[in-house]
Amino acid sequence: MSANDKLVETYNDLIRINNDRIEGYEKAIKEADDLDVDLKTIFSSMADESRKYKSELTSAVGRLGGEIADGTTGMGKIYRVWMDVKATFSGHSREAVLENCEFGEDAAQRAYEDALGDDAEMTAEDRQLITEQKRKLKESHDKIKGLRDAQRAAND
Repeated sequence: MSANDKLVETYNDLIRINNDRIEGYEKAIKEADDLDVDLKTIFSSMADESRKYKSELTSAVGRLGGEIADGTTGMGKIYRVWMDVKATFSGHSREAVLENCEFGEDAAQRAYEDALGDDAEMTAEDRQLITEQKRKLKESHDKIKGLRDAQRAAND
């Protein structure tokens, strides 16, 4: 596998994790109670964030002459089924929805860490794109975690 192919594969993995994130937040919007307008707004914004990242990653794959991935990761599909099963038992409480979102944010962080630790040869521009997206996703992760922690404290 050429260095270029390896980098395309890395980018495609990140496209898939962003697809997972988009689908996960769209599902979270549906699961959130009608009264949780604040969460629906945040979730919509985070799905849009991943659409933007996907666009940037797609452009990078195109620049490299690679074929752009579609679909989601197998893990993302398993996660969404797990969300359905969990919701059956715990309902769609604000805390449960936030816990599910945090789980997805953790997965996105791991995917970006793997991409940066990958042995694919990257230009400084490639590394900067991935690093910057990871940094912004970490901010989103921390926001979700903070909301989850606040909700957990309110429930105690």
